[in-house]
Amino acid sequence: MEKIFKISRWSIIFIFAFFLNVSNTYGSGFAIYTQSSSSLGQSAATIAHTEDASAIFFNPALINKLEGTQIQIGTTLMFPNRKFTSDYSGKTYKEETDLHFPSTFYMTHKFNEKVSVGLGVFSPFGLGTKWPDDWEGRYITTKADMKTYNINPVISLQITPDISLAGGLNILYLDTTLEKKLNFSPLPDGNQKFKGDGMGFGCNFGVLVDLTKDLSIGASYRSRIKVDIDGSLTHNLPSPLLSDLFPNTNGKVQLTLPAQFHFGVFYKGLDPFTFEIAMRWEGWSSYKELKLDLEQPIFYSNTLITPKNWKDTYSFNVGIKYQINETLALLAGYLYSGNPVPDSTFEPTIPDANTHLLTAGILIKKKNFNFDISYAYQKLQNRKKNNTIDDNPLDVSFNANYSANGTYKSDIHMIGLSLTYKF
Repeated sequence: MEKIFKISRWSIIFIFAFFLNVSNTYGSGFAIYTQSSSSLGQSAATIAHTEDASAIFFNPALINKLEGTQIQIGTTLMFPNRKFTSDYSGKTYKEETDLHFPSTFYMTHKFNEKVSVGLGVFSPFGLGTKWPDDWEGRYITTKADMKTYNINPVISLQITPDISLAGGLNILYLDTTLEKKLNFSPLPDGNQKFKGDGMGFGCNFGVLVDLTKDLSIGASYRSRIKVDIDGSLTHNLPSPLLSDLFPNTNGKVQLTLPAQFHFGVFYKGLDPFTFEIAMRWEGWSSYKELKLDLEQPIFYSNTLITPKNWKDTYSFNVGIKYQINETLALLAGYLYSGNPVPDSTFEPTIPDANTHLLTAGILIKKKNFNFDISYAYQKLQNRKKNNTIDDNPLDVSFNANYSANGTYKSDIHMIGLSLTYKF
């Protein structure tokens, strides 16, 4: 026990050093599912079976399958490509290229045949978009960045030889920055920036049932997390005469992160092939609006409200593993996911769309180490913005030349890396 405590202490120190430079983005809405390389290689179809300690995220009931103590670190390098072609001018604007690398740390320990525990630190939600300062939609958004860091201790109990149950606590920290330009024509543009952070708490549960020696089903649930964000709204104005209408002020936002449900069926009776079919539901209908309450009024209003009216989404995925020998396995997968953003509130801060994901990977086992590398290509279907989400609702008019109505095209290349040590 003393040995485990020493490992945990140094692991936690490493975790926070490792996560300081993390920038998060991409997923369904702004959810992130790149939680391990081996899971990414199987398109996240890892709800009823596991390769490693990332089961803490996907289904903590699976950690009873892991022997001894296991420690895993990992990251996913993301290379997004996003373009917008304007209906108004015909011009094409490209989002500024940025590398994102949501990273993970997991640790599990099996006390005996009945009890296993684990600790995960990961980013379940994130957002990162950065458009040019002179693009058509600059009065809607120029930069949006959200980082989350979730600490998730779990415990799993083997209730019967064929059934295990698990539960855990989620302690989530969120940090966000939102920026856009303000239209003061004929004066130069101003800049508005909100920066804030907050914490929230939730829980997660999992169940695994081995129906036969070859067939298993698994399910897991992550609760909603309400985060109270305290921050500041600041302005860079072209004239000091505007400062009374656009003062710098503190503000508060309450953001509800959605509940998530996963279900999977795993079959291993076709040795050396195994495969899993899975689905997930995300409760994005909890995201009705983004409401910012201000201590001082901005243009005579103490509240800035952006309607969202998002909807719940579903995704379906399949993952396959081919075990070549004891050392090497090949992974592959496919996922289709809907998106939560309705046409009426679609806008370039989160230009989400229905998506296809193709994945492949390699799993290498050598003595006490597992090394996984995977590649994924995510293609978002072209998405058309044709609504009256305004460039600046404060001017009580709709300006087509700044509406950012047009076609959004996006794809993402991802490289996942994970290293696991077992003892």
